[in-house]
Formats: sequence, C-alpha cells, structure tokens
Amino acid sequence: MFHREGQKIILLTFFIVSAIVLLAHFYIDLAWLRILLQITAIVILVLILQFFRNPKRTVVKNFDEILAPVDGKVVVIEEVEEKEYFNARRIQVSIFMSPINVHVTRYAASGEIKYSKYHPGEYLVAWHPKSSEKNERTTVVINTPKFGDILYRQIAGAMARRIVNYAEVGESVQQGDDAGFIKFGSRVDLLLPLESAITVKLNQKVIGGKTCIASVVDKNEE
Repeated sequence: MFHREGQKIILLTFFIVSAIVLLAHFYIDLAWLRILLQITAIVILVLILQFFRNPKRTVVKNFDEILAPVDGKVVVIEEVEEKEYFNARRIQVSIFMSPINVHVTRYAASGEIKYSKYHPGEYLVAWHPKSSEKNERTTVVINTPKFGDILYRQIAGAMARRIVNYAEVGESVQQGDDAGFIKFGSRVDLLLPLESAITVKLNQKVIGGKTCIASVVDKNEE
C-alpha cells in the first residue's frame, strides 16, 4: 500500500521508467549499456515505491501513552525552551528519518488540534541543532486528556522540499491516524510536558503508531 502523497510521483516515475526501458531495448545496440540503463531505471522506480510505502498498522489507542509519530531513530532527548507556542520548558524527543524509513506522520495522541502552522525555511541537514528553528517545518499542538497540550514539528531535511500536514485547528484526531507526510528525508520533534515519563533512549529505533515515547507519571509511585 502506498501513501496518497506519492501517487503522482509514482505514476510519473513509472511512465518515465517504462519509456527508458523500451527506448533502450529498441535503440541501443550495445548490450551492456542497454542493460545498465534498464536496470538503473528499474532501481529508481523501486526506491520511489519503497519511499512512499504506507504499511497498515493496528494501533492500540491509549490516553496514558504518547506513541512515536514516525519511524526512525531517536537522536535527541533533552529539556529545551520552546519559544513558538508554550514559551516554557518542555522535554524534546526528536526522531530522525533516513530515506529508507516510512515517512508517514501519525498522530502521537488522541485529542483536539489547537494550533497548526506552516513555516517556510532553509534545508539544513535534519540532525543539525538549528534545523528545528530554521528549516521548513510545520508546528502542531494537540490538546490531550492526560498530557494536556503536546506539540510536534515536522521538519524538512536537506533533501526535502515539501511537508504535508493534515492537522486543522478544531479537528478531533485519533492516535495513530495519518497526520501527513514529509517528502524525501527529515525529522519530527515532540515537545512534551516536563513531568512526562520518557520511555525511549538515544539511538533507539522506533516505529510510528507502535513504540511508546512517553507515559503518564503514576502519582501513586511518586
């Protein structure tokens, strides 16, 4: 199954690859060159298909947990000053997506969208410390029953040129549902309340809609 954001690119690539394979077959006499062009074109098509894949996942919705919004590797866990919406300290958990990861963004929690804004910007590499402030990005805030307001940012990487964000203010969303897509590389930052119990570690690989990023602190255990 492929994400809807990739349909046009997949169709265009398919027609171009088909044309290259046919033209090479009929018009290139050198066998090694003909085969090289055909194999290269097919490999490009396969890479496009795997990039836009959208595997179906059964999400067990849980108000007590924040689930990973994307597939990737945890590259940041730190307390930061969030300056766009909260103007207060928050725990930031950043997940980096390589080109081979699934690039679907999923809602990390169920709740109501309170804020959704697109920011044009630069295209620094996604792991750059300033990418969350300077790169093309979207910021979304969800009001949740247990965590209160949580924020996530879709951040474009050096290769990305388009972020797709489906979140609309006032909309009720469900944990694990499709929240958007980042084309060709990137990362997602989660900004959570300081009292959140972080359940992942640096360099841990996470799966969108499956891996628990944080849980509600049990007051009885404090």
